[in-house]
Amino acid sequence: MIAPLAKAQTSLRDSGRSEELLFWLLLAPALLMVAALLLAPLTWLALQSVWENGFTLENYRRLVVEPLYARSFALTFRLSLEMSAVTLLLGYPVAYAAAHLSSRWRVLVLGLVVVPFWTSVLVRSYAWLVLLQRTGVVNKMLQALGLTNAPVMLVNNEIGVTIAMAHILLPFMVLPLFAAMEKIPEELIRAAASLGGGPLYTFRRVYLPLSMPGVIAGSVLVFVLSLGFYVTPELLGGGRTLLVSMLISRNIQLYDHWGAASAISVALLACVLAILALARTLAPSAWSAEDR
Repeated sequence: MIAPLAKAQTSLRDSGRSEELLFWLLLAPALLMVAALLLAPLTWLALQSVWENGFTLENYRRLVVEPLYARSFALTFRLSLEMSAVTLLLGYPVAYAAAHLSSRWRVLVLGLVVVPFWTSVLVRSYAWLVLLQRTGVVNKMLQALGLTNAPVMLVNNEIGVTIAMAHILLPFMVLPLFAAMEKIPEELIRAAASLGGGPLYTFRRVYLPLSMPGVIAGSVLVFVLSLGFYVTPELLGGGRTLLVSMLISRNIQLYDHWGAASAISVALLACVLAILALARTLAPSAWSAEDR
């Protein structure tokens, strides 16, 4: 009895090793592609940031001592935070409506949210440039309604950048929120109402905590995407909204200084990784709030 049992166990182990080997063989092409297209360029970028006729940390020292870099990073992070807040305020009601409407209206709402994905960021940015310029539709409507006597500066400043970026990034907030809200059981909301909880109290103590995973996921996604935005701030900022991505572009195009551009890129990548790590630690707290 012992010998057949040992033989069976050995056979199972060999089968497990074969399946594991087959798994890694199937995964090898994807891993090689990731190494070639992601890890190799990142390694080259990191080396270039510390090597100029020898090892140097001058490019990173410049990030700390020069005020231009500090202002650019501060503006980029502030604008990214604003984008997370604005898209959350705009996207939460839309996601709530989509999660509680009938299937027909839900498809319509989500379709309207996803439609901008069919148009490139460049085209949408140019469209906002046309709409917000001094002779654009928005200024003409404001003057026709008597709200302004003269055209308002809505482009070549941070206002235009904020409006256009919010429009482009809104779907990245709505979809995670909708995915989280769709999983919230209606029975919990009805139970809270039957126990005497008003709409505001039920939303604050029941619905909002249950939707926090979507809030965290959408906010982090919008924040990280905002950090690397280039086309929209370049077109609607008029050179006055100097984000980190534009600073990288100027170091290469104007000064041909690849080392400085690489150092900025590495610093921005480190910030993104730190934000993702922080979000990963915050997500379990949201789920524990849901369990409570």
